[in-house]
Amino acid sequence: MNWVKLVISLVGPLAIGWLGGKVTSTSLRSWYPTIRKPSWNPPNWVFPPVWTLLFLAMGVALYRVWVMGLDTPGVALALTLFGVQLALNLIWSFLFFGLRSPGLALAEIGFLWVAVAWTMVAMGRLDTLSFWLLAPYLAWVSFAAILNGAVWRLNRST
Repeated sequence: MNWVKLVISLVGPLAIGWLGGKVTSTSLRSWYPTIRKPSWNPPNWVFPPVWTLLFLAMGVALYRVWVMGLDTPGVALALTLFGVQLALNLIWSFLFFGLRSPGLALAEIGFLWVAVAWTMVAMGRLDTLSFWLLAPYLAWVSFAAILNGAVWRLNRST
C-alpha cells in the first residue's frame, strides 16, 4: 500500500470536484433556477453526493493503475487519459454554470464522454476493477449529456 499515492489519488479528483462545485454554486442560486428544465431533472441535492461517490471511485481506479508503476506498459497512457477526462469534467462546469452556456457545455460533454470511455478502456486493459469503478461515472456523464441537451433545447430562444 502506497499511502501517498492513495491520498493523492483520492484528493485529486475530489479537489477538482470541489472547484467545479465552487463554479456551480453561484449559478445554482441565481441563474439555474430561472431556466427551463425537463420534468425528469433531478433535484439539486442529488448532485453533490453522487459526484462525491463518483470522484471517490475514480480515485480508487486511479490509485490501482498508478501503483503499477509508470514503467508498466499502458500505465502512462491511462494516467494521461485520466488527467484529460478530469480536466474536461472541470471545464464542463465552467461552460455550463460559469459561462451559463448549455450549448457550449453540450459540445464539450461529447469530448468528456469519449475521454471517459477511452480512460475506461485504457485502465481496463491494466485492471478490470478500475474499468468497473469508472462505469458508473460514464453512465452519469451519459445522463448528464442527455440532461444538458434537454436544457439547451428548452432554453435555445432565451
